[in-house]
Amino acid sequence: MTSSYLKITEGDDEEDEGESDVELEFVGSPLKRKKMNLGQGSSGRRSGGGGAAAPPCCLVESCRKNLSGCKNYYQRHKVCEVHAKAPVVFVDGLGQRFCQQCSRFHEVTEFDETKRSCRRRLAGHNERRRKSSLEPNTRAKP
Repeated sequence: MTSSYLKITEGDDEEDEGESDVELEFVGSPLKRKKMNLGQGSSGRRSGGGGAAAPPCCLVESCRKNLSGCKNYYQRHKVCEVHAKAPVVFVDGLGQRFCQQCSRFHEVTEFDETKRSCRRRLAGHNERRRKSSLEPNTRAKP
């Protein structure tokens, strides 16, 4: 039995200051190589540790709560616990709701009633559930 593992190779291009390339290779796996540029955006500068990064805060317009003390989930998605569960919030001037499946904000019209997952992701979820419930029934009995 062959085992597969992930091999990560990091290179640094001298011509692109502040950017490094990482090559991912899935050894023993049908997945292909992927080269990723881990640059620092358009500025091309790395933070040298001299300045502190801004603490994560909630994306909702009227909130801007500091998420430093919150769970990692809320920090990663930049939404406080109150607004992650709210039926309507305003982000970029639009009435939106946080989708638990997509982990992002969508317009309220993309949700059914008070559900917290958008219609598109719920449809995919329900389709996968239907497929798995049909599989055991398709076998012929002896």
